[in-house]
Amino acid sequence: MGVGYRQLKDVTGLRFKKLLGAGGGDGFSLRPDFRTYAFLGVWESAAQAQTFLDTHPFMQAYYQKASAHRTLHLKPYKSSGLWDGQNPFTPASQQPPSADQAVAILTRASLRWNRLAAFWKAVPAASKALSNAQGVQFYKGIGEWPWIQQATVSIWNQAEAVHQFAYKGHHAKIVKKTRQQQWYAEDLFARFVLLSDTQKIKHS
Repeated sequence: MGVGYRQLKDVTGLRFKKLLGAGGGDGFSLRPDFRTYAFLGVWESAAQAQTFLDTHPFMQAYYQKASAHRTLHLKPYKSSGLWDGQNPFTPASQQPPSADQAVAILTRASLRWNRLAAFWKAVPAASKALSNAQGVQFYKGIGEWPWIQQATVSIWNQAEAVHQFAYKGHHAKIVKKTRQQQWYAEDLFARFVLLSDTQKIKHS
C-alpha cells in the first residue's frame, strides 16, 4: 500500500482513489492494524471498476497476498463535506434507498493538531455507541495517516437505523461537540446504497 499509488496512475475510469490503513480492533485504536488495508476507488462506470478489480496487476497482487478480502459496490445518494478539497461522492441522483435496502456510510475527517487529544479521548465512547447501535451490520475504522486522518466505513440494515444513530442519543452529542469545538480541518459524510457485498477467504 505504501507504494501502490505509483501503480494506479492513468487507470481508465478511476476518478478518485485512496489507499488506507486501519486501526487495531474495530479500527478505533491508536494502535495500527498492520494486517488490514483498504482500497477506495470512485469510477466513471461499474464496468471499468469491475475490469480493474478482475485484471489490474495491483489488485492481483493484493489478492495474492491477502488471506481474505471483501469488496463493496456502493452508489452514493447523499454526500456533504470535502476530502482533499473535493467531494468525490457527489451523487448523480439524490433518490433515497427504499425502506428495506441496506446502506453504507463513510465518514472522513482530517483532525486539527490542537484537537487530537480531545478527539481520541472521545473515541472509546463513540466506538461503544456504534457497537451497541441497532441495525449496524459491520463497521471498521480506517484512514490515510495514523492518528490525524480518520475514516469509518459501516453497513446498516436500512437508512432509518443510520438516522436514529446519527441524530439521537449519545452519538449526536459527540457530533455536536465536534462542531462547536472545531475538531476538524476538513470532514465528509457520505451515504450509499449497498449494491453488493462480496467476501472471499483463501483456504490453505
